[in-house]
Amino acid sequence: MFSNLKSREQHQQKQKGEWLSGSFKPENFIPGLVIGFICGLLIDLSKPTRNHLSKKIFSSTKHQHQLSLSSNDDQDLKLILVVRQDLKMKSGKIASQCAHAATGMYAELMRSDRSLLRQWEQCGQPKIVVTCRNQQEMNKLKEAAESIGLPTFVVADAGRTQVSAGSKTVLAVGPGPKASVDSVTGRLALL
Repeated sequence: MFSNLKSREQHQQKQKGEWLSGSFKPENFIPGLVIGFICGLLIDLSKPTRNHLSKKIFSSTKHQHQLSLSSNDDQDLKLILVVRQDLKMKSGKIASQCAHAATGMYAELMRSDRSLLRQWEQCGQPKIVVTCRNQQEMNKLKEAAESIGLPTFVVADAGRTQVSAGSKTVLAVGPGPKASVDSVTGRLALL
């Protein structure tokens, strides 16, 4: 009786082992990987985009939507990073703050306007760093950009190193069509 039960268990384990070994063959793995990737992509694309936009980032979804519709695939887009000169940040701090601005804008566009983000990616994600004199000039640039529907993102420093906590260090303008972005930032000096 014990030998019969033992042989039955061995037979079941053997069948289970054959099934597992059959499912992990290379000819099954690659199609499974491709199917999994496609399903993941479809699930991601089926998620509705969020339309609740932070006032800090975009002034008006209507203006932003108009900007997206008016920009065609052939039009080059760019992102401008505006650094305040009055804070006297060293080059490493400026680089860090610009990275915060670029990644912050990218994250916001992932949530709010993926089509604009994709167009910018197709253009090679051009980023240009310019300077402004002070906070007042930065505020005027932000208002001007938002008034024509360009996305903006402002970096507020944590205050752990060179500048005071809450200092607005860098303004990201765009990505947007070159002509629109230049109408706001075209007169600023390169860093």
